[in-house]
Amino acid sequence: GGDERPRRVGCGTMSPPHDREDDPVPTELPPTAQDSTTRSAWAALGRYRVMAFVTGGWLLLLTLELVLKYVVDVNGGHRPVLGVWVAMVHGWVYVAYLVTVFLLWTRMRWGLGRLAAMVLAGVVPFMSFVLERRVHRDAVAELGDLESRTTVAP
Repeated sequence: GGDERPRRVGCGTMSPPHDREDDPVPTELPPTAQDSTTRSAWAALGRYRVMAFVTGGWLLLLTLELVLKYVVDVNGGHRPVLGVWVAMVHGWVYVAYLVTVFLLWTRMRWGLGRLAAMVLAGVVPFMSFVLERRVHRDAVAELGDLESRTTVAP
């Protein structure tokens, strides 16, 4: 007695090599996945733009509050001029801004330097407005290029 079970040589599930032109190996995402990714990136860009302007506006209001409170000392004793709520609102708006920054950054697959600049734009007065224009221009160029590569000519 030996083992009477049949021996398996191969499982027979492997596909043949893709060396024929009529059956190429897919190198890009299918059009529906690319469309979804592109739509997601456009949506992230729109949310980022809104939050960049909202954050910039609140940051300017906070800057005004700090100048009036500490430099001009309008109320004496460095008491709030517009109210402590300005700093709190800016803080929460900034958190929402950071979420939109992260979502756009991940969808666009940009480098860490771009992420750092976008994060800093929410705390440096006027920087969010300037950087928003640049980010928007770059994203539109990249997304437009992606769309042109995936569009099939008639």
